[in-house]
Amino acid sequence: MTDLYLADQSAFTDFCAGLRGAGWLALDTEFIRERTYYPQLCLIQIAGPDDRIACIDPLALPSLDPLLDLLYDPAMTKILHAAHQDLEIFFHLRGAVPAPIFDTQLAALALGQGQQIGYAALVQQTLGVELAKTHTRADWQRRPLVPEWLVYAADDVRHLPELYRRQQAALAERGWLAALAEDFAALADPDRYRPQPVETWRRVRDHQRLRGVHLAVLRALAAWREEQAIAHDRPRRWIVDDLALIELARRLPRVLDDLQRIPGLAPATRQRHGETLLARIAAARLEPPEDWPILPRRTPLTPGQAAQIDDLLALIADQANQFGISPEALAGRQDAARWLAGEDSPLRHGWRAAVIGRELQQRVAEGVDRLGR
Repeated sequence: MTDLYLADQSAFTDFCAGLRGAGWLALDTEFIRERTYYPQLCLIQIAGPDDRIACIDPLALPSLDPLLDLLYDPAMTKILHAAHQDLEIFFHLRGAVPAPIFDTQLAALALGQGQQIGYAALVQQTLGVELAKTHTRADWQRRPLVPEWLVYAADDVRHLPELYRRQQAALAERGWLAALAEDFAALADPDRYRPQPVETWRRVRDHQRLRGVHLAVLRALAAWREEQAIAHDRPRRWIVDDLALIELARRLPRVLDDLQRIPGLAPATRQRHGETLLARIAAARLEPPEDWPILPRRTPLTPGQAAQIDDLLALIADQANQFGISPEALAGRQDAARWLAGEDSPLRHGWRAAVIGRELQQRVAEGVDRLGR
């Protein structure tokens, strides 16, 4: 069936009406965000159980509500590949995340098909179909859209339904569908997409170099930068880049002249925001030490637990190899350490718990690896 390009509200509404009651739909988006804080939605691709594929033009349509009503129907599974950025777009459109989700990249990880495998590679590996890669840098804001671009965009959902069917069958055969549903539900947690300025210091490059009051200052500066980026819908780096934030937090300037010696801090930024930056730095320096942020520390283990780590990692590797999964994708040393210490760990949740959880518990029950020993 010929793919549809929907830029007319009536045709778009009719298309969405035809999908009502479907158990699932495949979804992808094209967007840009080089000049903005929020992703700018340029195209939505949909494939449904009736084999119809539509490229929906959000720049031409006065309302996306007919589609959004489908996406937020809890009776309909939304199939995506590497879903996070697409879900972020819809979170900003409606303040919630569409659910339930099936992410073929996450399913591929659990099935040993590759870590963070791209859609084209997964299609090639699973279906033997080679997809064109000629329009990966297309300007999706451009109108009219080039016909070849629309074919390329439609291909991004054309094979998702078959990937979904095959992955579902493989997961069901292993008894992991329910376990992976926990991982998919985590993708729909709105806190993953809600801006949290006070936490953005953790994303600043080289923040691990700082400690104590310097980290408190970085937290304050990164939060201010995030607030500015949100308010003006501009990329963070356009406000202040990471190098300048690190140097401001390291050097702790007190007066405007000190700002001239900060690498990476543009003269225009000094002039426009210099006083504000100094005020944020001064306020952060007054925070009591007990309120300073602390970098994540390695989980402390008893001598007995430390001796068990290698044995536990060997057990994890053996179990991963049985299912053709990379041991590193299943768990790392720190994941195993947190499990041994009785702390929260990826090994306690979702598909990882399904792969190895029972074996870990059995090892404990046998007295070979006891928590706290």
